[in-house]
Amino acid sequence: MCGRYVVKNPVTKTSSLVKSAIQVEDNENYNAHPNQKLPVIKKYKNGNTLENLKWGLVPNWAKNKDFKSLINARIETIDEKISFKKLIKNKRCVAVADGFYEWKREEKKTPHYFTRKDTNPIFFAGIYEEDQFCLITEEAKDNNTEIHHRQPVIINQTDINRYLNLELQGSVFLKECSKPNLVFHEVSKDVNKPTNNSASLVQAV
Repeated sequence: MCGRYVVKNPVTKTSSLVKSAIQVEDNENYNAHPNQKLPVIKKYKNGNTLENLKWGLVPNWAKNKDFKSLINARIETIDEKISFKKLIKNKRCVAVADGFYEWKREEKKTPHYFTRKDTNPIFFAGIYEEDQFCLITEEAKDNNTEIHHRQPVIINQTDINRYLNLELQGSVFLKECSKPNLVFHEVSKDVNKPTNNSASLVQAV
């Protein structure tokens, strides 16, 4: 799964990818977490926009006010689950990031920070409904399995518009498109507390 990530200066990062940024500002968030409003790319007929949506999706059919928001959707079942199957067809988005955290399951969970090996920005494949979004995950690849058995689906910048093209079958495209190589290192447990937010969170320990 993916429950925390880092996003710095999203407006600058996406200036060549979107037509406009709507109520999004350049800032540095080293501990992006569920229920925060975070920048995502959405497609409209007149071009792409960068908008803030809340991370965590509560489906329209959920009548229970205590329904726990969904922050991840498994690519393996996204075309079947009632919460996601219409969204992957009609409501796709791409979340902007620099890296993400995963916790290695030991006696005590140990946080690790993942980035692209080539240091380029990260673009998470996602789905949205109204003002909420959810990240799509897949089985972990290569050495990433040393830390966690799942990871977010990351697409290359050149594939963003193809993923947002609703004429293509979203899940099939995500399974077949090329994925970037990732690297990771252990970081401080300070990241465990959502209110901690500084560059020191991504430093290796």
